[in-house]
Amino acid sequence: MKLVLASGNPGKLREFGALLADSGYEVVPQASLGVDDVEETGLTFVENALLKARHAARATGLPALADDSGLCVDHLDGAPGLYSARYSGGHGDAAANNAKLLHALEGVPEERRGAFFICVLVLLCHAEDPAPLIAEARWHGRILTEGRGTGGFGYNPVFLPDGYMQSVAEMDDALKNRLSHRGQALVLLHERLRELHPE
Repeated sequence: MKLVLASGNPGKLREFGALLADSGYEVVPQASLGVDDVEETGLTFVENALLKARHAARATGLPALADDSGLCVDHLDGAPGLYSARYSGGHGDAAANNAKLLHALEGVPEERRGAFFICVLVLLCHAEDPAPLIAEARWHGRILTEGRGTGGFGYNPVFLPDGYMQSVAEMDDALKNRLSHRGQALVLLHERLRELHPE
């Protein structure tokens, strides 16, 4: 079954492609169907994910999967939060976003650098679906004092997950996909789908 992925982010598209490879869904990025990004006007991750999924479902007539995700840093009262992708002003400038985050945490001791990645997934069967499937997961860790590693995208070089000595950017893709907020949320979404459609 075709499922439109309501994202134009190349990093997310790669992750979702790998994570949904054995799901039975043919995942089609919205851009390949001529659908542009919708303006994210929500005040929460859930609201933004719903906006994106509804927009993609309405434009294509297909079931739609959207995620809204970001990095929330304790010392910064949850920032960059909803504005993670455009924290430094430009959308998706990872190097500038990381530099601004490290500057904001300059001199903050290790024990006060706690943070978590959050991912909210929304699956709509159609644009007017009144009962969307929603899955949320968080990946806890802390912010390093400098970036490490070259893998992944976004804030991966500066995020050290709890219980690990590698930054996310130093992890191989299989481990990262298993541990990540997005990977965890997809597992939850699979479980919800199985409850709805038991074999």
